[in-house]
Amino acid sequence: MADAATTTIWVPRSAWAGILQDGHLGVAGATGVRVAARDGLGIASIIASGSGAAALTEAVKVRFGLDLPATPSVSRSATQTAVWAGPGQWLLVAEDKADLGEALQALSGLAPVADQSSGRAVVSVSGRHVRAALAKGCMLDLHPSAFPVGMAALTSIAHIGVHLWRAQDGPEGAVFEIMVARSFAGSFWAWLSASVAEFGCDVVADKPSTGRG
Repeated sequence: MADAATTTIWVPRSAWAGILQDGHLGVAGATGVRVAARDGLGIASIIASGSGAAALTEAVKVRFGLDLPATPSVSRSATQTAVWAGPGQWLLVAEDKADLGEALQALSGLAPVADQSSGRAVVSVSGRHVRAALAKGCMLDLHPSAFPVGMAALTSIAHIGVHLWRAQDGPEGAVFEIMVARSFAGSFWAWLSASVAEFGCDVVADKPSTGRG
């Protein structure tokens, strides 16, 4: 019989557990920015393998209704988003992690595919002052004329590598999805929480999946 003291039960934890907390931070009475954790996502990296690129593109189109972006942008369906991650590379982001296994199996014979779900942390950032807050650490021009809905970029924010893309606009305008390596989630939040404080920020630590990517 196993000793109870040596028996460990592993329980999955959010990448933002112990980092993000529901509530308001910064200036009281004002909400210029909104931050929501994007937990429960399934994330897989896909790399085109030379001669198999055409077959991969066709399979993704048939199986998921997605066009693999050839430029720094995203392609969306109701439940998945394909995000450009470099020439011949993409991230497939599923709104429900439970759907990812079937996707990986469908593509495994066509390209190198790897589950990245547990290694990434994603937040949705929006609000009328979202660009001003992000401009404190992001070198990209996020004005709508330079970074429209559907555009994506690999860049750095406050010296932390990020994958950033613009989702569909919300009631208050632009919505940005920002992905970092899980090991940098705490450092990224230390910067972001300080940057949004002057505008007032509402935080949702466990935003449900929306299907919009």
